[in-house]
Amino acid sequence: MTRNLALVAARTARNLTQEEAAAQVEVSKRTWQRWEDAEPARPQPAQVRKLQSAFGLPVEQLGFPADRNAMVVEDGRGGHDLEVRFPPVSTAPARPPASDYSGIWLSRYEYFSSSREETYAGQHFVVLQQDGSTVSVRSLPNSASSTMGMDLVVDGVVLTGTWVEDTDKTGYYRGKRYVGGIQLVSDPSGARLAGKWVGHGKDGEVNTGPWRLDYQAEVSRATIAEYDRLPND
Repeated sequence: MTRNLALVAARTARNLTQEEAAAQVEVSKRTWQRWEDAEPARPQPAQVRKLQSAFGLPVEQLGFPADRNAMVVEDGRGGHDLEVRFPPVSTAPARPPASDYSGIWLSRYEYFSSSREETYAGQHFVVLQQDGSTVSVRSLPNSASSTMGMDLVVDGVVLTGTWVEDTDKTGYYRGKRYVGGIQLVSDPSGARLAGKWVGHGKDGEVNTGPWRLDYQAEVSRATIAEYDRLPND
């Protein structure tokens, strides 16, 4: 079995068990074991600092990938901000910005699960309908095991409003409803809306993370039927 040999070597050189090493950097033994697996994800910033302090090496020399565009930042009040510093540029066909955003879009948001110590993404194909400055966004029923909607107000290239998601009744969150606020900005192509969500966690903490919508097609009976499926199909 392939393993993160750099981290294993650093631990064994200090004659530490996995449990002892995990205690030094204040993570669970399960997290440490996941780090010793092949191709581990980069730890959170606070964990990076503790690892580098404990072993005297950059985390890249402990078998972790170099820093990436998205990172989790603790807000000091129990919540997490999932930051994306360089949003990718849309490659979809250009659409006039600050116009009618009606269409079928691919919605994707990211969030950090503190109980699982991992970053996750949620995706839906959605129908966006605009009437003047008012925008309604609703997920297609077969595009995900959860249902999601937004109610937004357009001001030029800025869309601001609220979101709600009813999670999968048989999934990790057992049908819990989450609500929050959102602000999106259209890129110059008009084919991507990118911004951030804000919402509450299971312990009442306030979290944030990236959310973007990528234009797919005009709304018609045919395109609704085409996109009423899982995004990865």
